[in-house]
Amino acid sequence: MEYVTRIVIIGGGPGGYEAALVAASLGAEVTVVDCDGLGGASVLTDCVPSKTLIATAEVMTTFDSSYEELGIIVEDDTPYKDRPARVVGVDLGKVNRRVKRLALAQSHDITASVTRAGGRVMRGRGRLEPGQAPDGSRKVTVTAADGTTEGLIADAVLIATGAHPREIPDALPDGERILNWTQVYDLDELPEELIVVGSGVTGAEFAGAYQALGSRVTLVSSRDRVLPGEDPDAAAVLEDVFRRRGMNVMSRSRAQSAKRVGDRVEVTLSDGRTISGTHCLMAVGSIPNTEGIGLEAAGVKLKESGHVWTDKVSRTTAPGVYAAGDCTGIFALASVAAMQGRIAMYHFLGDAVTPLNLKTVSANVFTDPEIATVGYSQADVDSGKIDARVVKLPLLRNPRAKMQGIRDGFVKLFCRPGTGIVVGGVVVSPRASELIHPISIAVDNNLTVEQIANTFTVYPSLSGSLAEVARQLHIRKAAGE
Repeated sequence: MEYVTRIVIIGGGPGGYEAALVAASLGAEVTVVDCDGLGGASVLTDCVPSKTLIATAEVMTTFDSSYEELGIIVEDDTPYKDRPARVVGVDLGKVNRRVKRLALAQSHDITASVTRAGGRVMRGRGRLEPGQAPDGSRKVTVTAADGTTEGLIADAVLIATGAHPREIPDALPDGERILNWTQVYDLDELPEELIVVGSGVTGAEFAGAYQALGSRVTLVSSRDRVLPGEDPDAAAVLEDVFRRRGMNVMSRSRAQSAKRVGDRVEVTLSDGRTISGTHCLMAVGSIPNTEGIGLEAAGVKLKESGHVWTDKVSRTTAPGVYAAGDCTGIFALASVAAMQGRIAMYHFLGDAVTPLNLKTVSANVFTDPEIATVGYSQADVDSGKIDARVVKLPLLRNPRAKMQGIRDGFVKLFCRPGTGIVVGGVVVSPRASELIHPISIAVDNNLTVEQIANTFTVYPSLSGSLAEVARQLHIRKAAGE
């Protein structure tokens, strides 16, 4: 009788379900243990819902900011500057019902894909038991919602348990007025005055979205600018856009507490100032879901932050135990989680595997405009981590941008001074998430600025700016600058 390799995956997010599909395709017996529904936070409470909400906000922003310039006539012919209210509005209850419907449908589709591939999906919480059997196998105990348990024997275990929103003790969410980002989809009415605490990616995305939907937004940032971890030129563009659209951006302001005062929320800053709004969204980071599932007792090393330590093929310090996704603290991106999960299965099951290379990861901030990045960054260049030439080209020069009324944004490329090999890039524009892909291909395949510059682009198109900035880098390289 032929032996079948047994794989148990704890967590059904992108790291878990993508690993399951790979393992099943390679002939393994796969069980995915999940308590919320396949797709994880990425599909159910984070990426898919937030980007669906942002899609509505994007339409409204485009219309509000461009209809007059583009010659669009609305039924009310009152001049734009004299309008007492915006031309379009939003039914947030309807938007959120659509958000939840799409997220649930995506989760069901993923479950169906795993099941069709031959995987088993178990609803419950998984716990890794200490020790290994003489044959190297491990045991996972699954506890169902009704308290019943079942033991699973695995030749390899993948931990893909994700993360949850971090909370400030004096600003605990109540799900009504003080919210974390998993709770905003329960709102039936648009917050009149929304305070967003935290100016990282999540905070900036929600602040921009709700501003576009019609809320009066105050963004509280403990740092000197929004998006402190992103390209400084890109962050400056976005902060300028936020302020022009009426957002109150409070820099170097740390929130200390948030409390309900009647039908309002009062946020107290560390310097004693207070801010009042109808709602408050806490976006102050996340905590890995690694407690209470037996990891350290089973020999899995955790970092001080609680994240699982992994190497570049997703192995933990415990033999036969791998980890993927937000619980590892590598990059909080669905694409990275999925790649980590796939790499883990390729490695354990003996298939060809390429170790994780974070310098080829493309990422996007879904604000308006979007900010997409790949490869080495401006910070890497400024710190001397890499020697690279840099050219930034404003989108204002692009003919398609002029036609569409796009005023904000740029394309930036980084290349090695001698060879001209592209090592990184930044795109700030509408749909930057689509425009970054050619740069990602260049970075991943060591293409040169000459190769990008000599590739045909459509005229007129925003992608034409990618070739133009490459031409400028090529000219500077040839001139020895």
